[in-house]
Amino acid sequence: MNYHQILNTILYNKNVIIKITGLSIILIFLILFFVFPESYESTVTVLPPEKESQMGGLSSLLGGNADISSVITGGLSNANSQLYIEILKSRSAGEYVVKKHNLIKYYNTVNMIKAVNKLQKDLNIELTKEGIIKLNVNVSTSLFPFFTNEKEKIKKLSADVSNSYIAALDSINRNKLTSKAKKAREYIEGQIIITKGLLDSVESSLMSFQKSNKTFSLPEQVKAAIDAAAKIKAEIASTEIELGMVQSNLKEDNRTLIALRSKLEQLREQYNKMEMGSQDYLVSFKEVPQLGRELASLLREIKIQNEVYLLLQQQYYKEKIQENRDLPTVEVLDEAIPPQKPTGPRVIFSSIFGGVFVFMLISLIIIYSEQKKLKK
Repeated sequence: MNYHQILNTILYNKNVIIKITGLSIILIFLILFFVFPESYESTVTVLPPEKESQMGGLSSLLGGNADISSVITGGLSNANSQLYIEILKSRSAGEYVVKKHNLIKYYNTVNMIKAVNKLQKDLNIELTKEGIIKLNVNVSTSLFPFFTNEKEKIKKLSADVSNSYIAALDSINRNKLTSKAKKAREYIEGQIIITKGLLDSVESSLMSFQKSNKTFSLPEQVKAAIDAAAKIKAEIASTEIELGMVQSNLKEDNRTLIALRSKLEQLREQYNKMEMGSQDYLVSFKEVPQLGRELASLLREIKIQNEVYLLLQQQYYKEKIQENRDLPTVEVLDEAIPPQKPTGPRVIFSSIFGGVFVFMLISLIIIYSEQKKLKK
C-alpha cells in the first residue's frame, strides 16, 4: 500500500478509530484517577559543608589558631557535598530510615535488606552547582487511593522520610567525629603522661643541681635565649606529635605529610643554629660557662616541657568536648513539608499519550487487515 491508500484507509475507518481511541482515553483516565496509586515527593534542601583549612594542628595551637581535630579527622566539616551524597546513599543511612518509620511493613518485605534496597530505588538526590543537596523520596499510596483516606498519611510520610535521611546523615557524621575525637584524646592522653614524666624528672634534676651548686639565676641575655629556644623546641615537639598522628593514615606523597616533614626539618635547623652559636643569635649555649650552661640547659628543658604540657592539656579538653558534644553537623536550608499535589501519575498527559498510542495501534491493525484483503 502506498501513502494515499494508507491515508484513504484511515479516513474511511475514522469513525471506528476515533471511537476506540476516545473510549481508550476515558478508560485510561478513569484507571489513573481512581485505581492507580498516587506518588508523593517532599524535598529537603541541605547547605554544603563549610570549608576549613586542613593545615594547622598542634603547631598552630601555639598561636591559638587551630586544633588537632582538623589534622586527626581530616574533618567531616571539611567534607564536600559529594561525600554527603555517598553517605546518604549508604546502607547505614537506609537502615536508619527504615527502622525509624517501620518501612519493612510499608514495602511489604520480609527483612531489612530488601526494604533498604526498595527505599534506595525511591531515593532521589540532586546536587546543584553551588554544592546544595536536594533530596526527596518517592512514596506511593496503595491501589484505589480515591476510595481510601491514606493520602494525608502518605503526604506526611514523604516529608518525614526525607527529613529522616538528613537525620541519618547527621547521626553518621557525629558518630564518626566522636570516634575520631576519642582516638585523638587517647593519643594525647598518652603524650600528656610522657610529657608530665619528663617535666617531673627535669624539675627534680634542677632542684638537685641548685642545691649542690647554690646556683639560682641566669643573666637576662641567657634567659631571653632560653625562652626563644624553648618556643622553637616546643614547636618541634608539637610537630613531631602531629606527624605521629597523621603519618599512619596518609600516603608518603601526601601534601600535608610532606609539608609537616619540611617544617620539622626547618625547625630543627633553626634550633641547631641556636645550639651551635650561629651569628643570627646573640648568645649560643656553648658560650655560657659550665655551671651556667648546665643551669640554662635545665631551665630550658623545663620551659620546653611546660610549653608542650600546656599545649597538650589545652587540646585534650578540646577533643574531650568534641567527643561528648551533641550539636548538629548538617545545616538544613529548607525542611521537607507534606506536598500539596501528587507527582504521579500524570493523569491528563498519560491519558492523551495513551490515546495517541491506541490511535496508532488501531490504525496499524486496520491497515494491516486491509492489506491482507487486497492480497486475497
